[in-house]
Amino acid sequence: MEAMSRPVSSRQTGVHPELTRLLARRRACAYRKPIHPASAAAFASADQFYRECKQPVVLDAGCGTGASSYLLAEQHPDAIIIAVDKSAYRLARRQGKQHQRVMHVRADLIDFWRLAAASGWKLQHHYLLYPNPWPKPEHLARRWHGHPVLPWLLALGGTLELRCNWQVYAEEFAAALTLLLQRPISAIRLDDPGEPLSPFERKYTASGHILYCCQAQIRIGERTRWLQETNQLVPGNQPQP
Repeated sequence: MEAMSRPVSSRQTGVHPELTRLLARRRACAYRKPIHPASAAAFASADQFYRECKQPVVLDAGCGTGASSYLLAEQHPDAIIIAVDKSAYRLARRQGKQHQRVMHVRADLIDFWRLAAASGWKLQHHYLLYPNPWPKPEHLARRWHGHPVLPWLLALGGTLELRCNWQVYAEEFAAALTLLLQRPISAIRLDDPGEPLSPFERKYTASGHILYCCQAQIRIGERTRWLQETNQLVPGNQPQP
């Protein structure tokens, strides 16, 4: 029997009071971290797959073992699934599984997001399934909504969906999107999530955790605005509106 999972424990009980100030600081400073060559090479293969398939694209960001990718392929039968994780160990646990509409990519997700946005990718759906919660209050900047890469997520467009088992993270993610998109975005409780989308979701459900979801449709005008903000931040790549 799989071990039961403990709920997230944190001194933080609500949206971080420094979130607004942190997002303002992120907007004021360009993110110039160099792209790792291995991530660039991995993205080049994924980009070729993206352009040759000519189908709607679903991005499984931080896919872990890749089990979620096959479930997403069932839920999105007309789309290709591109699943990214930086861990060779986790991806190796696919045990040779293959699917003609699923591509697994080993790359640094931060680099991958930036390259995809700079190359003009347009997503149908963008999943962030149970990311590391970084529950200590001083780790706000390590959460995806506090990280400098957030504008690139928005520039990819489509339906952005976060799922997690910590209410604070979901509400904080929604608060960050509300500030940046300048319209209300909410986090909801997933009382009936249906078929678990990932091993984490299955484990957390079996452990009796309450699950949360934050979903936002990035509109065309909003996507264009974020493309303009990220323009020229990745050397040698120009966004395609």
